[in-house]
Amino acid sequence: MTITPRQICFFLAGIAPVGKLILLPANLAATCGNDLLLPVLAHVLVQSVLVFCVLLLGRRERTLCTLLRDACGKTAARIAACLLAAFLLFAAFVPVIEQKLLVRSTFYDTIPAYLVFTPFFLFAAYICARPLPTLGRLWDILAPLALTGMAGIALFSAGSADLGALAPAGAAGAGGFLKGVQTACAWFFDAALLLCLIGRFPYRKGLALGGALCSLAGGGVLLLLLALFYGVFPGIAVIQTPAFSRMSGFFAGMTVLGRIDYFFIFAVAFAMTFHAALPVQCAVGLLTEAFGNKKYLAPALSVLFSALMLSAVYLVHFHTSAAVRTVTETLFWIFPLFTVLVPLLALLVFGRRHETLS
Repeated sequence: MTITPRQICFFLAGIAPVGKLILLPANLAATCGNDLLLPVLAHVLVQSVLVFCVLLLGRRERTLCTLLRDACGKTAARIAACLLAAFLLFAAFVPVIEQKLLVRSTFYDTIPAYLVFTPFFLFAAYICARPLPTLGRLWDILAPLALTGMAGIALFSAGSADLGALAPAGAAGAGGFLKGVQTACAWFFDAALLLCLIGRFPYRKGLALGGALCSLAGGGVLLLLLALFYGVFPGIAVIQTPAFSRMSGFFAGMTVLGRIDYFFIFAVAFAMTFHAALPVQCAVGLLTEAFGNKKYLAPALSVLFSALMLSAVYLVHFHTSAAVRTVTETLFWIFPLFTVLVPLLALLVFGRRHETLS
């Protein structure tokens, strides 16, 4: 079973944007005000280039563990796999925190018990034990659902948005822009996820360019939603979380039709659930291959990592904001290290298709 090029494009255009719609808009509004689009645009351009590089590496049609093992030996490959898996678990922290906030603030009229989010980890333990190639079939279903949901939210928000609030561009200055780029690092690690999938999809001519264009398209969707978000909440954007579930609530027709936007909100939230588990699933798949594809290893790692994430989330239950700030402001440098430097080094070392490494 393999992931098809079409499914890779579905992920980049339709699923990758949904993971950036909960805390990122409000955090950027707090950091750089009406210039929140500029840091995201910079990240979208960089990620599109990195997606091109990673998919170009897919020409070798060998997995990352195989490339490392052939070049450096089994022990070095396992060490590298453990480091990348540790990063993916670290990167999964903010998406899982976002899922908890989404469940507690959107799906309940009153604040529920903090244990109400626990079933997510049972779901994660199951989905992360599945082989990585099964992602393709999920993306076939989730991408149209997510795109439909985001289109509906954008449609209902457009009439209430004052896009003039985004002017004048550059008001935050270079300092605000750089701070926004730093803050957004925690949400842009798509290239690292794709790095775990090389060798699991057949390379077709033009896939690297097509994937980069799909990444740009997904970034365009994200930029549109961010612009509408700030246009709807220009003065209070910093406290509007989760962003995507609030911005469509002022549609004039809802006085007659009711909250029909919830159909679209639930569609996006459903896709978000799978997206939040994706870094852990990639970590499990990477380690399972690195340590011999033993039958029991994937379920055991899946349960272990889900339990670790459960412990981490509830350990910071009363300090969620401080934990997110630590990741986005203090430890932000970890993301470009693994998301930018590692893919570029991998392409530089392994990118020559007919090279034989010893």
